[in-house]
Amino acid sequence: MDRRQAIVVRFHSNMLDVIDTLTRKRYTCTLRGKFKQQGIRPIVGDIVEYIGFDDMKGRIENILPRKNELNRPKIANIDQVILVLTISHPPISLITLDKFLIMAELQEIESVLVFNKVDLLDSSAKIDQDKLMAYYSKYHTCIQTSAKTSQGIDILKRLFNGKISTMAGMSGVGKSSLLNAIEPGLKLREGDLSQQLVRGKHTTTYTELLGIGETGLIADTPGFAFLDLKDFDSENIRFLMPDLIDYSSMCSFENCMHVSEPGCAVKEAVEEGKILMSRYENYLKILDEIDNQ
Repeated sequence: MDRRQAIVVRFHSNMLDVIDTLTRKRYTCTLRGKFKQQGIRPIVGDIVEYIGFDDMKGRIENILPRKNELNRPKIANIDQVILVLTISHPPISLITLDKFLIMAELQEIESVLVFNKVDLLDSSAKIDQDKLMAYYSKYHTCIQTSAKTSQGIDILKRLFNGKISTMAGMSGVGKSSLLNAIEPGLKLREGDLSQQLVRGKHTTTYTELLGIGETGLIADTPGFAFLDLKDFDSENIRFLMPDLIDYSSMCSFENCMHVSEPGCAVKEAVEEGKILMSRYENYLKILDEIDNQ
């Protein structure tokens, strides 16, 4: 029987759900014993070679090399990260945002920032959001959305066409609500925001690629609250933040770390308001976190 290619859309127990890249048919596949013997474990997003049978069952024969991989959420071969944020419901974590952008930059994955629940913004929160969008939109696609009013839903839906995406964000920011607004047939569970803890309840317990439109696939993933930077080198973080790169060539020292060196153009840009203060402060926090690990 001929081998065909497919994308892993769900991994559960010792079985995989895959979607054939040509026919778009879904198969539930077993893993050959050699994978267990070699300690190889596929993840969602992997491109595999499989043999399909008449009962929509199949067997995985090979796992192809990955072009990229994120650990949280655990997913491979993605084209873009859709990072869902909310200014106040729940409050935005800028350090989490910047960590995630650095991770995506390392993997050369495009990041899209979705500012959700705009219908809940008061005047003060709207000013804060406009400020952040004006800054981050210089480096990333930024859109405003509301599942309640449908604002930005059509724009978001178009971004998925022909791509494998991962949608991630803190619990409670409305990832499942946005996906349901885009594709009502998904019927994903939507959690109520905990008023006591001001953070969302985990409504998603596993990573799965879901069909969006005709050819798009997107991962609905567990909310994250912690991003591990143990594999990062503090020397390289400055090269993963495009706003710092914009000014680093004007530093007095070629290997400037933008911490305590004299003649640092990055620090001057921060003082002049050209680089967002939170970005620079988060850069220093990330360096400190890496050095302490």
